[in-house]
Amino acid sequence: MTSTPTTISTTPGDRLAAAGAIDATKVYGIGDAQVRALDGVTVAFEPGRFTAIMGPSGSGKSTLLHCLAGLDELTSGAVYIGDTYLAKLNDKHLTELRRTQVGFVFQAYNLIPTLTAGENISLPLMLGGSKGEPDWIDQVIDTVGLRDRLSHRPSELSGGQQQRVAVARALASRPTIIFADEPTGNLDSVSSSEILEFMQLAVRQHGQTIVMVTHDPNSASYADRVVFLGDGRIVDEMTEPTADTVLEHVKSMGA
Repeated sequence: MTSTPTTISTTPGDRLAAAGAIDATKVYGIGDAQVRALDGVTVAFEPGRFTAIMGPSGSGKSTLLHCLAGLDELTSGAVYIGDTYLAKLNDKHLTELRRTQVGFVFQAYNLIPTLTAGENISLPLMLGGSKGEPDWIDQVIDTVGLRDRLSHRPSELSGGQQQRVAVARALASRPTIIFADEPTGNLDSVSSSEILEFMQLAVRQHGQTIVMVTHDPNSASYADRVVFLGDGRIVDEMTEPTADTVLEHVKSMGA
């Protein structure tokens, strides 16, 4: 691996994607035990849009997300963030890119139990030796309604509040893109709606780019676009989804 980023070729006037994959293939195991989790996936995620990825269990949703985020490596093909192919980065530069350009929100909140909510939100910035943009961080904190919980540790917060901290942490550094893997899977319906509404707000009012894996048609309805996977391939997509149209499509896939 080299440490020099490679610029993606675009024709004049093309809108550079925030992230994407080109003929992405991921194979686990060998011989009869081989599993093809991704089978030639090509997809682009436009900046300033909220995209949901759906599909049956084992369709490759989380694998695609993890490869896009640089948390897992492809067997062949390429993934990129902005104008940088991840495979062209060494470990140091990949870690730096993830810290500065990527936000993560997972089903498990992944908060540090000994840190306060405020410290957890600022943690990625502190690790990079940055204070971030104070006005933006204040706006994020107020938007997720955590102003009066900043001194509380995770054990003193509800599940919904902990996930708000996780979302605020992902947004604090104003990353190029946020990857969310079943971010509301552990939450009740009210808390789920609050998190999804905030993610939607971050896209529509602040131009954030979010790619979210979900199995839930209602969660997917908050997105601008839904990409459907089946057997490691993109089989369809939908724009302006509603919970009903997504549910009907999922039923037709046998998910």
